Amino acid sequence: MKFKSLALAATVLAALAAPVSAQIKEHVFKVGIGLSEDHPQALAVKHFAEKLAAKSGGKMNAKLFASGSLGNDVSMTSALRGGTLEMTVPDSSTLMSLIKPFGVLNLPLTFNNEQEADAVLDGPFGQKLLAMLHEKGLVGLGYWENGFRHVTNSRRPINKADDLAGLKLRVIQSPLFLDTFNALGTNATPMPFTELYTAMEQSAVDGQENPPATILASKFYEVQKHLVLSRHMYSAWVLLMSKKTWDGLSAEEQKIVQEAAREATLFERKTIRAFSETALGELKKAGMQITELPTAEQAKLRTKLQPVLTKYGREFGEATTSELMGELAKARATPTK
Repeated sequence: MKFKSLALAATVLAALAAPVSAQIKEHVFKVGIGLSEDHPQALAVKHFAEKLAAKSGGKMNAKLFASGSLGNDVSMTSALRGGTLEMTVPDSSTLMSLIKPFGVLNLPLTFNNEQEADAVLDGPFGQKLLAMLHEKGLVGLGYWENGFRHVTNSRRPINKADDLAGLKLRVIQSPLFLDTFNALGTNATPMPFTELYTAMEQSAVDGQENPPATILASKFYEVQKHLVLSRHMYSAWVLLMSKKTWDGLSAEEQKIVQEAAREATLFERKTIRAFSETALGELKKAGMQITELPTAEQAKLRTKLQPVLTKYGREFGEATTSELMGELAKARATPTK
């Protein structure tokens, strides 16, 4: 009798579970990125794939396509909107052409540290920006860290703000980046990331600006001699899914994707921060000369960039900029754990 009761209970439980498991179908999401397969961003995509498979009983999978094999940030984001690619992880700055308020995240000299960025991006302000993506055919699943950006070049060491003048620097294809570096006296040259190494190797540009993890993983030390810790801008990536793909998922599948994305986000931030800590030492070993701008020279950068901050604070929306600054003030008033 006891055996029959147990068997009946098992049958009932299986019946209850059936509708849920039936909601999970076979999926393979192609995830395109511009960076190399050993970069922390790629490792986080692989982590996302592992979590996705584990949570779906192996039915849902993500396949990484690294090193720009599916295009650059702009073209892959466009492919998501068109429904021909499932996922990508572009720099947030490339989204400002679709949704202007995204630009405030890249306003120069805004964030002081990574903890402030986490608080703002994971809080109401960052989530509000992600919600705006829906109307553009995109679903934002979280913010991944790229890090504080620094300038490298092949011509000379940068010891003061004025040393940047005259350098031809590759920048992200964004008016904000162009105006920022033109205000610093450089010849700012927009170019897809996938073309950058060759451009520096052939001296088509003198240098570029990126966080240490990207500089190391992309082997820019092979074609760049000087690195200055300018910390001129904090940079975040956005983990994106095509809305066409998202809308084709069941509620249970969407929940699994969100959970896997959250775990991958925490993994990515932890991984890239650890990688960045060791990256500067590795770059020195590889022969790069690293300089740091004194506080007074950082202040000069801010003075030179004031017109850019004013212009883009208006362009991205004064209300949006004020909201960001308000969230930053809250983050700074909250003791770090």
